[in-house]
Amino acid sequence: MEEQAARELLAFLGPEARGDLRSHAARGLLALSGDAAGRQLLASRPDWAAALAASAGDPCAAVARDACRALVNLAAEPAARAALTPALPALLRRLLGPADPLADLACAALANLARQPAAGRDLLAALQREAGGLAPLLDALCRHASPGRPPLHGLGPLLANLSQLPEARHFLLDRARCAVQRLLPYTQYADSALLRGGVVGTLRNCCFDYGHHEWLLSDQVDVLPFLLLPLAGPEEFPEDEMERLPVDLQYLPPEKQREPDPDIRKMLLEAILLLTATKPGRQVVRQRGTYFILRELHKWEVDPGVRTACEKLIQVLIGDEPEAGMENLLEVEIPAEVEEQLQRLDREEEQRERTASGSQAPQG
Repeated sequence: MEEQAARELLAFLGPEARGDLRSHAARGLLALSGDAAGRQLLASRPDWAAALAASAGDPCAAVARDACRALVNLAAEPAARAALTPALPALLRRLLGPADPLADLACAALANLARQPAAGRDLLAALQREAGGLAPLLDALCRHASPGRPPLHGLGPLLANLSQLPEARHFLLDRARCAVQRLLPYTQYADSALLRGGVVGTLRNCCFDYGHHEWLLSDQVDVLPFLLLPLAGPEEFPEDEMERLPVDLQYLPPEKQREPDPDIRKMLLEAILLLTATKPGRQVVRQRGTYFILRELHKWEVDPGVRTACEKLIQVLIGDEPEAGMENLLEVEIPAEVEEQLQRLDREEEQRERTASGSQAPQG
């Protein structure tokens, strides 16, 4: 784009421009943000990103919405991190403000931006400055469906992306805050797979910190039933097996359905697998009848990736304990030749999955 044309477009976005010109400019930048080349061009011009952020607060609802939608697209471009950093306070104010009609778009833009660790740290710093930390995001999650407030389903992916960072997990796993406990009910939030999957992804990320496993599995948090219940179906168990299950998984009704999204089912299994990394964790997961739920899930499961994740977890539960010095599976150093073999097996599995998905009949 010619520099003169770029300056004119920027001028059209200014607050002193006529409403029809602002609307035309916002639509133009939204269209530009719709493909990779356009996003790269926008990322190379911090003045455009700043103008878009300012236009997100435009008194004209159409201009503000188009600007926010363009910011959602632009935030998915890694090169746009520096250009969008100045926009973080405005986006956070929209997200955390009282019943803002564009809060969902602001949330989506922040979630896209937080995919990159460096941008996630920028966002955490902005949250600290603007809102005192992560607590307002949890507050927003817990009130997002309140009457008069727009639903904020993007809070799930936003928290999941931020929880990739140790700093965010440190907050969520702070035992004095009861933060992670506030997430647990959303593992079965029926109104939004986006929010539900984001919360499950957040819990899975928290499970990487094995120093907290015993606490997560204790009565203070009791995370295991919340991870298992979405994987459970309506099957009946013999009394001796039923008694070993957590109370919330006993005598489930005939209409009980499993988590419908295979990606979420896989994340649930991965979270439980992480909890088995240490010997105390494996003991608790075994003692609470997890194998019985997985056994029935494996019979029912048709997704190849989820079946593989289920089989890996079952193998840990029914296999022999590791030898002395190797009890913590997250600290075990895998020999190079074994790592190479595992990678080869993973590639072969991916190839089988692609072949299988390519051979399926079209769905009507």
